[in-house]
Amino acid sequence: MLSDKNNSALVIIDVQTKLAAAMPADELNNVLRTSSILLQAATALKIPVLATEQYPQGLGSSHPDIKSYFPENLVAVSKTCFSCSDSEGFLETLGETGRRQVVLVGMEAHICVLQTAMGLLGRGYQVFIPGDGVCSRSVNHKRNALNRMINSGVQISNVESVLYEWIRDAKNEHFKTLSGLIR
Repeated sequence: MLSDKNNSALVIIDVQTKLAAAMPADELNNVLRTSSILLQAATALKIPVLATEQYPQGLGSSHPDIKSYFPENLVAVSKTCFSCSDSEGFLETLGETGRRQVVLVGMEAHICVLQTAMGLLGRGYQVFIPGDGVCSRSVNHKRNALNRMINSGVQISNVESVLYEWIRDAKNEHFKTLSGLIR
């Protein structure tokens, strides 16, 4: 199955300053790059965006490298539960988009991303995760989480695949600008 821009929502999970400091540098850079690309694409293609922050009092607010790409009216939802699907108001906000495909990026892959993916699958959503858009403090934990999600029906992909699935055709009016983000 392909991700469809007309049926997708993008969710940025807990890409926060203090949490980011605990991530391996190369993994963090991938998450920041992937998140910023998908945020820019979502804005251009009018794809709804949601964002969460896990206990922001302790882990800080959303990382400035991606927050600058948030849509103007986006307010990150503060949460303490690990699954976004269990967070107050999250499912209602997602439901209001009318979208049934959810692209998840963020941290940590084996905790909040995994639990969110499983929660959304259980509620009938199609879940896509660019593997280069999630990280954990341990690469082994990330690998384990991606394997668990694959075995559960989550579509593991990458930023380029998601981007080109959203664009679908080189004739798309945003093709030149958005494809330039990955070069």
